[in-house]
Amino acid sequence: MDLSSFSQHYAEARQKFLDASLAAGLLVESWVHPLPGRDGEELALDVARLGAPDAANLLVISSGCHGAEGFCGSGLQVDLLRDAAWFKRCKRDDLAVLFLHALNPHGFSWLRRVNEDNVDLNRNFLDFTQPLPDNPDYRALVHLLLPKRQPPTLSSTLGLIGYALRNGRMALQSGISRGQHSDPRGLFFAGTAPVWSNLTLRRILQQHGQHCQRIGWIDVHTGLGPTGVGEYIYKGRQEPEDIARGRSWWGEKMTNSTEGNSVSAELNGTIDLMVLETCPQAQYNGLTLEYGTLSGIKVLNALRADHWLYCNPQAPDAQIQRIKSQLRDAFYVDTDAWKRAVLQQGRKVLDLTVFNLTRPLL
Repeated sequence: MDLSSFSQHYAEARQKFLDASLAAGLLVESWVHPLPGRDGEELALDVARLGAPDAANLLVISSGCHGAEGFCGSGLQVDLLRDAAWFKRCKRDDLAVLFLHALNPHGFSWLRRVNEDNVDLNRNFLDFTQPLPDNPDYRALVHLLLPKRQPPTLSSTLGLIGYALRNGRMALQSGISRGQHSDPRGLFFAGTAPVWSNLTLRRILQQHGQHCQRIGWIDVHTGLGPTGVGEYIYKGRQEPEDIARGRSWWGEKMTNSTEGNSVSAELNGTIDLMVLETCPQAQYNGLTLEYGTLSGIKVLNALRADHWLYCNPQAPDAQIQRIKSQLRDAFYVDTDAWKRAVLQQGRKVLDLTVFNLTRPLL
């Protein structure tokens, strides 16, 4: 367990991933983003693979779907790449491991949860040829949610709290976070077409996932739940046999937003929909590994502040720095204790996944 696997900014995280992949003997395929990073650096979704192209079982470990959450998943990936013993356990004829570093590199570099189009990537995997899901609850909340000034008025914050008291905390969270298509400059915008990361990820999966029989996918996120606690949130088909298989893999602590027992609300347009569509031949077993950071209200206020800054880019430099620090702290707890908890729990989840992924299909 190597706490130096974590980084302070995107460019450092990417370099550590590239160096660790090279040291482990893995080739990296870099899907370069068309825009530069905050400091002019190249942005990319970097892919490293361990194992044969025709391996029956594929373990995917992805980071940075929500850009500013990338610090956590990147640290876990680099720690694994540096661990010769873990690599040795994964070197099997029937297993391949795919590392996807920074699914949303633009958000990671610019310290935004969303991408270059203000789109929440994990709400963007929809069939855009069909009518898009409506979210009237978001429209009912938007006048309270999006501040006209920073910090937001006390009355708007109390209005959100009042909504939660009247309708329940999860109703508030669902209305805000499940995804919306009515306000391109608002929070949790899901887009009106597939974004760059969506299209790129589909191409990567077509290359690496269409020959396997079984996929186990761990997508690392932060921002919900108690500080340092990793929740196993099921992502896959909502069929009884699929959910039961998930619990047989990851135990009774596995939660499911559809069942109402997760810190996350039920969401639209998540990554698992794309995997199921792109790799229909494979049995899919997916988890969002969600690590808690700060309290829910602090995380929400960080998102509200970042949205205000998105709408007011002419803000003074000192205020920009405060807001960006606030957002970073909401999704990355830069302490040894938190990082150690991330690595310990991440290893446990991945060991369970490798064990179950390589068991004979029933």
